[in-house]
Amino acid sequence: MSHNPSISSGQGKFAAPSVAGASPRRRTWGAFVRNPLGLPSLAVLLLIVIVALAAPLIADEPTGYSAAVLEPPSSEHWFGTDNIGQDIFAQIVWGARTSVAVAIGASALAIILGTVVGVGAAYFPKLNTALGMLIDVMLSLPILPLMILVAALAGPSIGTLVVVIAVFSWPEVARVVRSQALPVVTLTYVNAAHAIGASNLWVLGRHILPAVTPVVVVSVVLTASKAVLSEAGLSFLGLGDPNSWSWGTVLYNAQRSGVLASAWWTALFPSLAILVFVVAATLCSLAYNDARNPRTRGDSVR
Repeated sequence: MSHNPSISSGQGKFAAPSVAGASPRRRTWGAFVRNPLGLPSLAVLLLIVIVALAAPLIADEPTGYSAAVLEPPSSEHWFGTDNIGQDIFAQIVWGARTSVAVAIGASALAIILGTVVGVGAAYFPKLNTALGMLIDVMLSLPILPLMILVAALAGPSIGTLVVVIAVFSWPEVARVVRSQALPVVTLTYVNAAHAIGASNLWVLGRHILPAVTPVVVVSVVLTASKAVLSEAGLSFLGLGDPNSWSWGTVLYNAQRSGVLASAWWTALFPSLAILVFVVAATLCSLAYNDARNPRTRGDSVR
């Protein structure tokens, strides 16, 4: 009987085709799961979202006054209390609702604007120069002073924060999407689609948008983290929504009451909440970026 080396070589010969035959999406997800930073950071982000959604079930909304003024962290008040006796843990939990809502709303609006401008600049040559200049001008503007000015003029509200943050966040998304879409527009299969009479809308939906989707996913997470930072900064300056809690509002109340130096817990825990969200979002985006890169995910078949 003839000996077949492909059978006697063990499982290695059979594992390679499964990796090579897997779809790019599966290979990306597999690499993301294997990354030690991938699932933990994603779990932290999902946990924050769950806390935001389930805030009424976790803690009562902080309102009114209490005799427990400026109490340090204890078994009764895990994160201590503020200058009017409100529980800071409840403020952090309820603040997650506004912070997450602003992050999702601002990142979604910025992604839509940035993707439309970036893809339009790459796909339509007549618009490339003008839109490219618009992106460069927006990126050169001093963002924080302009955000403060616009938020102050428009009035404090969650909708204002979402729009203001998105308006100054989309240029970074547009620049990345434009750079990713430019080489795709000149590929052979895109030219072939034009040759057979495909419409611009069909080509954009079939070829261009799928090609830029990976960088859009990364931009969503990064833009959300920047939105949380921006919201916290604006709220800390008193430009947040006075009718809702956010992590920046907790810091603003502590600063306004003058207890930041004397009651360390009033600044530590909202700052940690912001830090955890931003770090988890950054690590999640880095893990995904490595997972979609064939050179770093290590699934190539020799």
